[in-house]
Amino acid sequence: MNDKVAVIGAGMMGSAIIKSLIKSGYKGQIIAVDVQTQKLEELEKLGVIASSDNCSAALEADIVFVVVKPGDVEHVLKQICSEVRGKLVVSVAATVSLAFLRKHVPEAKVVRVMPNLGVMVQASYTAYCCEANVTVEEKQKVQTLLEMMGVCDEVEEKYMDALTAVSGSGPGYMSVIVEALTYAGLKVGLPRNVALRSAAQTILGTAKLVIDLNEEPARIKDMTTTPGGTTIEAIYQIEQSQIRPAMIRAIEEATKKSVQIREKLGLT
Repeated sequence: MNDKVAVIGAGMMGSAIIKSLIKSGYKGQIIAVDVQTQKLEELEKLGVIASSDNCSAALEADIVFVVVKPGDVEHVLKQICSEVRGKLVVSVAATVSLAFLRKHVPEAKVVRVMPNLGVMVQASYTAYCCEANVTVEEKQKVQTLLEMMGVCDEVEEKYMDALTAVSGSGPGYMSVIVEALTYAGLKVGLPRNVALRSAAQTILGTAKLVIDLNEEPARIKDMTTTPGGTTIEAIYQIEQSQIRPAMIRAIEEATKKSVQIREKLGLT
């Protein structure tokens, strides 16, 4: 696959997408577009074509990623509408519906995606959904690109708000857990670098048990728990904190917030 890809919006997520494609060996040309040209200097050194013109970049590209804030999506789509006829337009803007995207680029092939910050290390979970006019071949192109950033699943659009809450915002929650484990390590006397590294690697290892070995979380917990041991004592203390209902409430509220943002900005 060597389609020319334009990424409109070279902020944190846009730059991460570009760098991830490069690290994964993408063979096609990549155009990075941003009005703040200082954001493009580092990307140019990586062989990326830099531009400040959304329209010309969209015209040159075969696939256009729109990686701007939800409130800026309409403006960008109106700019590039004529240039993306028949092309794949992949929106990375949270909460923005397929219907809204289609309304502003009616002759494009529209895809909505929700990655997370794991894109920066090719470890994102990315959910995506497509308009009905996106062909099987075009879906495969999208999947190929997203798999260069981590793992991906095609889902029904009705799940996107919940996935925004669970995985899109997920690195924020996991950072709280890693930080808590690190502080706990410090409390019991570990050096700071050892506490942080052991906490982060433990989260990574547990995730790999689930993903690579298909282990259920409850099974992993049981595998580490012995009668009268340290793990059961720690789990007993954790359960007293009501961490499960707290996490469930957090995801419920984040899901509601995604809906509220869309309705407030008129992105339905």
